[in-house]
Amino acid sequence: MNKELSTVLPVAPTRGRLRPLGLDEVRITGGFWAARRHVNATVSLDHCRDWMERVGWTGNFRAAVEGRIQHDRRGREFADSDVYKLLEATSWETGYDVDSALTEAIGAAQEADGYLNTAYGRPGQQPRYSDLAWGHELYCYGHLIQAGVAQARARGEGELTKIARRAADHVCARFGARGDQGVCGHPEIETALVELARLTGEQRYLDQAVLFIARRGQGTLGDGEFGRAYHQDDMPVRKATVLRGHAVRALYLAAGAVDVAVETGDEDLLAAVVRQWETTVARRTYLTGGMGSHHRDESFGDDFVLPPDRAYSETCAGVASVMLSWRLLLATGEPRFADLAERTLFNVVATSPAEDGRSFFYSNTLHRRRRGTVPAADAQMPRAESSLRAPWFAVSCCPTNVARTLALLPGYLATADDHGLQLHQYADAEITTGGIALRIRTDYPSDGRVTVRVARSPDRPWTLSLRVPAWAEGATAWLVDPDGGRRAVAPGTAEVTRVFRPGDETVLELPVRPRWLGADPRVDAIRGTAAVQRGPLVYCAESVDLPRAHEADAVRVDPSARPEGRADGSVVVAGEISAPADRPWPYPPYDAPPAAGDRTDIVLVPYHSWANRGPSTMRVWLPTVDSAP
Repeated sequence: MNKELSTVLPVAPTRGRLRPLGLDEVRITGGFWAARRHVNATVSLDHCRDWMERVGWTGNFRAAVEGRIQHDRRGREFADSDVYKLLEATSWETGYDVDSALTEAIGAAQEADGYLNTAYGRPGQQPRYSDLAWGHELYCYGHLIQAGVAQARARGEGELTKIARRAADHVCARFGARGDQGVCGHPEIETALVELARLTGEQRYLDQAVLFIARRGQGTLGDGEFGRAYHQDDMPVRKATVLRGHAVRALYLAAGAVDVAVETGDEDLLAAVVRQWETTVARRTYLTGGMGSHHRDESFGDDFVLPPDRAYSETCAGVASVMLSWRLLLATGEPRFADLAERTLFNVVATSPAEDGRSFFYSNTLHRRRRGTVPAADAQMPRAESSLRAPWFAVSCCPTNVARTLALLPGYLATADDHGLQLHQYADAEITTGGIALRIRTDYPSDGRVTVRVARSPDRPWTLSLRVPAWAEGATAWLVDPDGGRRAVAPGTAEVTRVFRPGDETVLELPVRPRWLGADPRVDAIRGTAAVQRGPLVYCAESVDLPRAHEADAVRVDPSARPEGRADGSVVVAGEISAPADRPWPYPPYDAPPAAGDRTDIVLVPYHSWANRGPSTMRVWLPTVDSAP
């Protein structure tokens, strides 16, 4: 197996259990993700660029150069970061022209010492680094650096990479061991600095990331409106046992800590993040993989505080969760991290963009009680108040985060090690690396059959490893080897080791069929309910599929009857539709008989598809027929 890393890598650790494959080694050719990546490349990237021009975020750089910034700056203090995320996405996206004029404007706005921000430091603005808790200056550098790394790896080092390096050098000079001892209120720069160190081989970038991780948790950001935990500044990273505070901040910090741990060989730091991930998944994560149950501060709730109708589950938190899971997978090789990444990709990341790629969810509720209104096509929306996907938000971190994630998605499919290749996510794809060429055919997640055909192979034994998802627990998955041998495989990994020949096929058969799920009784908000999952897809009831204009809250389901999948991807379950009678007092005696419902079949659809057919009500967790008093 070739030990050399691809150059086109979003994440390129120099150590770890697994080696990632680059965007030049993995190509998604069809199916679920190919369709979404096509819309992203042909519609969403232009949509994001046009909106940022319209609302003035890209124009901020020109205003800074021309001395107009005091009066003409537009957007929030972190608007620069969304411009950088778009540039990162376009760098990863094959065939998309990177905006050289925009890059030129960004470079012109950079000051002689490398400082670059359109919200601070110029006449009429607050001084540089005068508000580390909320100013987002270092956060913006993080996204700038990631964009510069993407350009260098995908297209060769260009002007954007040089801008990013000058900014990173400025950060090291200002915040180094003998400099400003502060940290950014929004972690992000940590993982970016590590990736720049991996790209350039410059130790000072890694050293600076180590410093930022070590300084976190010393209380330097102050209590603030939401307390120190909001910024993860209440305790050192090594001592934390769960992710807490602002969900995106917490997940970005954890991803940066993994990067630092891997590059420095710090097993204790890595173990601390694994511990936090485990507790968060077990106690603070929605069925969809979404994270964050507080709207007021976009934060994690306490253990088991997961109300579906108040699920914030920010799209950016989903992206950050995938980033963290991927890094933990590379570091440890454990398939459970790929399991959560899959759940989050299909049920959070894929849910945010509309089918046409021109509107997005910022937050991802699991229960919509009222039909929303269609947002105006030419207006920005408040970030969490849109009841349908909106074309743009006053804070539009999520559309650009989705865009860059879909652009680099092939890099999440597979890895290599000294023994062979590992497939972690399933899509119709081609993989070519280290003398091996594979053709993967599948309609996953609609169908559970994954066929891996060898097109080229070295003349020696190697191991093909396929992830058997955790959602297959309790059912039977099968592996068919090239000789026709068939064996049951359990969740985890299934392996075939042999001298492969061109034409050899290995088939994984996953039990993709709908089934009922319950919830831990400590999740108070969903007692007496059940949900349906089919493969990795979570399902929901949507009012547009209900008779006589009923709303989703009228549905009660019967989990004793097996759910049935249909060819169109929907699922039919047995249940009742009953609109409770209005009462002058909403608390009847416990033994009062429930209203009689109409027994009927109820159609459920994949959660990621909801709200694509107009205003509707929706719920994932469905009350059962025996749950009413």
